[in-house]
Amino acid sequence: MKKIILGVLILVNIVSNAQLSRKDYIKKYYKIAVREMYETGIPASITLAQGMLESNNGNSMLAVKANNHFGIKCHSSWKGKKVYKDDDKRHECFRKYKTAEESYIDHSKFLVNQKRYQFLFSLKPGDYKGWAKGLKKAGYATNSKYPALLIKLVEDNKLYKYDKMDYKDFEKEYKEEKQEELVAEQEEMQEGDEYIIKKRPKPVEDYKIQLGYEIKTINRVKYITAKQGDTFKKLAKKIGKITWELPKYNELPKNAKLKSGQVIYIQPKRNKAAFGNNYHIVGNGESIYTISQMYAVKTESIKKINGFSSNYKVKVGEKVWLRKKK
Repeated sequence: MKKIILGVLILVNIVSNAQLSRKDYIKKYYKIAVREMYETGIPASITLAQGMLESNNGNSMLAVKANNHFGIKCHSSWKGKKVYKDDDKRHECFRKYKTAEESYIDHSKFLVNQKRYQFLFSLKPGDYKGWAKGLKKAGYATNSKYPALLIKLVEDNKLYKYDKMDYKDFEKEYKEEKQEELVAEQEEMQEGDEYIIKKRPKPVEDYKIQLGYEIKTINRVKYITAKQGDTFKKLAKKIGKITWELPKYNELPKNAKLKSGQVIYIQPKRNKAAFGNNYHIVGNGESIYTISQMYAVKTESIKKINGFSSNYKVKVGEKVWLRKKK
């Protein structure tokens, strides 16, 4: 009997110490990375590569004890739980999460809300090399080989394929999984005759592709790409907007003819460009409006920054400021 108990304890110990492989890590978290990509514009390949590198495929002390997959430190703004470990300095403070998913969501928020990373969101979708180099440039990591390590992880594991993934491919499955988790969580947390319901992450509906229109971002402003035969009226109905919103956001007449491939913003444009995009050199055929659409900055804001009159026309080679004029 003692031998049987000892054998069971050994087996339990082996299972509890089992480590995730890279393949297992990708399989476990790629859906969250793709979802975050459609919400924020951060390439899924970069999110996964950072998670793998920073957490040793989910096996690091921070990942196991604190669900921290990206090595994000506390900083003054952090109000959540904390864990301490030696890093660049002794006994440094790191963020602690309830779940790995919360770590992924916070990683997205961390990059989106920090000014030093804003220039990255102007890169072409899926430019994982640009992101890898840009993260190092912005100070995410001190290791000089950080970009090369991320790029190698992306290419060795073909993570770039997730940058092209259609979220609809697994949206239904993801929603079902989260619903099952919520039900199980409620059952486990029963106290007396009442259930204690945890605050859930942002609803999956906020991340989905709207009826076949892939949602991307420029300057943290969401947009879709028009298809042949689209009109503002048709698009508004398809993606659940009021008829006047899309023309207003894109500074066009409500009956404007849309071209296939045209950028259509589904949120108001901003008053200045993303950090790092200080100015634009005017090219052939460009106008204040085309520049406005290129950087998701309102035309009136561009005119105000540059001191242009209401009917001013830019010239080829002219420097147009998109943030504070220097």
